[in-house]
Parts: sequence; structure tokens; C-alpha cells
Amino acid sequence: MVVLKSSRELELMKDACKISAEALMVAGEAVKPGVSTWEIDKIAYDYIKKQGAEPNFLGLYDFPATACISINNEVIHGIPSKKRIVQEGDIVSIDLGAKINGYNGDNAATFAAGTCSPEAQRLMDTTREALFKGIEQAVPGNRIGDIGHAVQAYCEERGYGVVRDFVGHGVGKELHEDPSVPNFGHEGRGIRLLPGMTLAIEPMINQGTFKVKQLSDGWTVVTADGKLSAHFENTIAITNNGPVILTKV
Repeated sequence: MVVLKSSRELELMKDACKISAEALMVAGEAVKPGVSTWEIDKIAYDYIKKQGAEPNFLGLYDFPATACISINNEVIHGIPSKKRIVQEGDIVSIDLGAKINGYNGDNAATFAAGTCSPEAQRLMDTTREALFKGIEQAVPGNRIGDIGHAVQAYCEERGYGVVRDFVGHGVGKELHEDPSVPNFGHEGRGIRLLPGMTLAIEPMINQGTFKVKQLSDGWTVVTADGKLSAHFENTIAITNNGPVILTKV
């Protein structure tokens, strides 16, 4: 069931989303050669707690950390570890969120450690831009398929694979709500978008094939061909005045 948020609920969500966005920013600033993914996770945890909020990934479906931190060919759900050290040229995807006053925020971005390759930078730039292409379609009267089609078309025209097995979602009192928001699809298909809907739009884009596989840890998802992947996400609200990015610093 899709829950439409009132203006009061949107104000409460703004608080959660602001903390989520700031936590992502400080975690991203920590990405550099020599740092462990555990240290990055700890920075995000400490920031969220300092704001009086709760890290909403921690313990969700038994996930053991504040942030999913995925490096290079890891698409999503990488588990932070003291043994996983970021190297020069790595691209590091961080996905995290915060909950406060009963509402959730959710966002992600991919950061370069030091200087990455031109190919990696192009992948990140394309994925980030695809996110905004999708957000542009999040207007009343459009349909879910319009968002996914915009992301898919933009990325596939540039030779990239659009992950099918994982999608965006509604956000609100629960971190994961209806509807699902695929990064692929057909224009004019799917449920109609209405004011008050709050969505996490999150392109996961691969340098090669769209196919992925899950590692034996039960969480980490990697590209099937070992090529790079990037991930960007914002929580947005659909309004009569157009989409509003809630997870914006």
C-alpha cells in the first residue's frame, strides 16, 4: 500500500533526510587511501547519534552496520570491516540512512579515493546524472515507469548495465515502503505518481553487464563480470510544484 504523506509528515521526514544527507557527506569526506570501511562506518554512526537520530540500517534484516560500504565491483550491501582498507583509485559506494521522530531518510553516493581512472569517473558521473534524470520524471500524473525509463535510457545509451535485481522504494515511517521504484521500465507504465508520495530513487549502474551475484556473506552483491559499479540515491517528495529532494545538504 502506498502511503501519501501530509505536509506535517513531510516536515518530519525533512529532519530525518537532512541528518541522512549530512551523515553521508561526512562519511564520504572520510573516503581516502588507507582508511578502513569500519572507520567510515563509525564516523557515520557517531554523526547520526550525535544528532539524536538512529542509524536505520543497523539491525535491519540483521544487517550489522550503520552503512553499506561497497568498493569497485561491489554493487551494494558491502559490510564494513576493519580488514577492508580503501586503496588509491578505488570507488567507494556508501548507502545509509537515519530515523528520527518516527520517519526515515535514505541516500547513497559513490566517492573516489584519491584519483580514480577516467573510466571510473565517467561511470560515477553517468550514474549521478541518471539519478537526476529519474527525479525529473517524479511529477504528479507521471507513472513509476517514467522514472525507470529515464534512468535506463540515459545509462544504456552510454553503454552501461542497469541493475535489475535491486530497485528503489517508497520511504516514510518504514525505511522500505511501497511502491518499488525500478531503474528500468517503460514510459507510461506502472502506478500513477501523486503528491505526497516519498520515494528513494537509486540507480545502481554497472560498467559491464547488468547481471549481479551475491557473495557467501549473505549480503554483498557484486557485478557478475567483475567490472565496476556505482550507486547514487536521494529520497524525494512528489509535490504539485515538482519533485523536492529531501536528502540535500
